[in-house]
Amino acid sequence: MVDLTEEERAAVTATMQRIALLMDEIGWQSKLADLTELQVRALIEEAVEGFREAMADIAKSQSQEIPF
Repeated sequence: MVDLTEEERAAVTATMQRIALLMDEIGWQSKLADLTELQVRALIEEAVEGFREAMADIAKSQSQEIPF
């Protein structure tokens, strides 16, 4: 298990909210194995983009320089 920083934990929470919206569209009862390639890709892209955006927002609120 990776030790996440406080900022990373906050970004994960923000990302979970975005993924939940997508899961509302897909259907919460859907099994991962039953998803289409496009649905799985959308979930991964939403997770990556959501985390990236959340980390950028957190960094902006803490300083003027984004550390990545």
